[in-house]
Amino acid sequence: MKAFARIRQTLLAIRQAKRNRSDLLGWLIRRPQVLMSTIGYETAMLFSNRLDPKLKDLAELKTAGLVNCEFCLDIGSAVARSSGLTEQQLTDLPRYRTSDAYSDLERLVISFAEAMTATPATELDDLRTALLAQLTKAQVTELATTIAWENERARLNQGLGVRPTGMADGMACALPERPAE
Repeated sequence: MKAFARIRQTLLAIRQAKRNRSDLLGWLIRRPQVLMSTIGYETAMLFSNRLDPKLKDLAELKTAGLVNCEFCLDIGSAVARSSGLTEQQLTDLPRYRTSDAYSDLERLVISFAEAMTATPATELDDLRTALLAQLTKAQVTELATTIAWENERARLNQGLGVRPTGMADGMACALPERPAE
């Protein structure tokens, strides 16, 4: 049931697109095998539901912000609102460590996304151990996969020049940020 709600939320967000609607599809249609594999992976991720969607959205938005993918931040912010993220959580992502908008688990998830997105990936062993104290192995697998997929998505969108579409226009939106040094 969660998967169908997520699909519905994503489709509703896409319907809000006001501009640049065909950027990504216009590129991927030229390589049907890549388009189909992307759709397959997106579908598999939507049907992976061991982890709370709110935690997945936090991890995706942190990753998109660090990679600076405006399209990902646009759609991610629109979808995240429907999973229960608050306006403060969206705007406080760059300062999540000091913000009182997040629970300890949410901070840990965001830290894991930050560490996985860094080049090279750092501090993963300690973070994974801390996550396993609160989540199952299946949930940590889903979280790591979500972050890795968002990295792929964001970098593909940037490489192809995919622009934001206005899905989150008029609402609080996560912003691009500089990676921690």
